[in-house]
Amino acid sequence: MKKILLAYSGGLDTSCILTWLKETYNVPVVAYCANVGQGEDFDAVVEKAMKTGAEKCIVDDLCNDFVNNYVFESIKANGVYEHTYLMGTSLARPCIAQGMITAALKEGCDAIAHGATGKGNDQVRFELAVKSLAPHLQIIAPWREWNYSGRNDLIEYAKKHGIPVPVTKEKPYSMDANLMHISYEGGILEDPAAAPPEDIYLWTTNPEQAPDKAEEITIEFKCGVPVAINGEALGPVDLLNKANEIGAKHGVGRVDLVENRFVGIKSRGVYETPGATLLMQAHVAVESLTLDREVSHMKQEWGLKFAELTYNGFWFAPEAVLLKNAIDASQANVNGWAKLKLYKGNSIVVGRQSQNSLYDEKLSSFEAMGMFDKHESGGFINVNGLRLTAWSKCNESVKKSLQPAT
Repeated sequence: MKKILLAYSGGLDTSCILTWLKETYNVPVVAYCANVGQGEDFDAVVEKAMKTGAEKCIVDDLCNDFVNNYVFESIKANGVYEHTYLMGTSLARPCIAQGMITAALKEGCDAIAHGATGKGNDQVRFELAVKSLAPHLQIIAPWREWNYSGRNDLIEYAKKHGIPVPVTKEKPYSMDANLMHISYEGGILEDPAAAPPEDIYLWTTNPEQAPDKAEEITIEFKCGVPVAINGEALGPVDLLNKANEIGAKHGVGRVDLVENRFVGIKSRGVYETPGATLLMQAHVAVESLTLDREVSHMKQEWGLKFAELTYNGFWFAPEAVLLKNAIDASQANVNGWAKLKLYKGNSIVVGRQSQNSLYDEKLSSFEAMGMFDKHESGGFINVNGLRLTAWSKCNESVKKSLQPAT
């Protein structure tokens, strides 16, 4: 290889990897830092990369791309992995990978390196993206090549090479932050029975200390995409930031779960996802008015599949592209607003409205039958019961087992 592009954050792993790549391969290394809203001092990151031996350090602002083409795509899909995880890291990885590939080709690199561990999901996400978009690029995964077994080894390596790192043995949390969430792994969190210490949370207010007065907010959607909060039209990044600010103030969006990694290992993660939690909840509420019943039920299945593909790293796979096109088609009439009430870590839907609503008060009201002919219900039930009657006649033994003992 002639030149390597390294996904670089300036943290423990990638700082050590930059030095290791120079020592091992003796070729120029371009450090690539994607800005997805992690709030870093990028000038300091660039300075550190250059001092550590990078030929060049690129800071690529992907914030708008990340929110508009990844976070909002997941909102439209109602993408939730294993009931609770809104996939802040999973969605950022294909965004970063696409930026890396573009930069690598521009800089004349023929290899891409990353700091994902050999046990985790990110190695899969980065590398499947490369294989989908630029399979001719060589991939270097140091955690699968070197002999260091964990972050304590890297702390010693960093000290030996004079690399300053923000992680200590006393507080060895691994964090990933972006506009959508902050994730925490490692340290005491590796014991799933241990509650996360309160000082780990950097974003959301402790629900016990959240405001004593509830706050109501209204989120408006156009074709499934959030476009305004409390009547104020906002661009993608500003809107997510606004939702984050409101949700974090009320302690909304904390998640503590044990999840199933794609590689077959269970891991414990703690997440803060305030704004996207509100957007997803409001989106589901607007869809409840605007989607046909069967489409709505199909979309529940699509949401699960979307989450599975995203989590497992198949964002650019043909089946994922097809699925996202179908989801986009389902959103044509998902227009309207939902009102949420926020209080001490909770968010509750208290109202929704849409100009494309399929809800008919006259049909649904218990006070008057309106256009609904109640006499037709009997025939409807009889037709749907035909197969049940036939099954019952052929399964007398099953019916007897249901009888109470005498």
